[in-house]
Amino acid sequence: MNKTATITWIILIVLTITSALVSKLESKYVVLIILILSTLKFFGIAFQFMEIKKAHLFWKIIIVGFILFFGIGLLVFI
Repeated sequence: MNKTATITWIILIVLTITSALVSKLESKYVVLIILILSTLKFFGIAFQFMEIKKAHLFWKIIIVGFILFFGIGLLVFI
């Protein structure tokens, strides 16, 4: 793996561990924090490992739009 992929992988591991630790907290914002961390992980995977950063602008807009609509939809039901 190249250096950027390794750094992204380490960040993904840290975000995953952080999500696990946050899930043990008793706060009304736990779900929101986990959703934000999951969004960051999704962007890391999509843009680094699925190579969306090299894709056409259309696909970048689709990925960001999906996260926006999915996130807004989840927050409406929380």
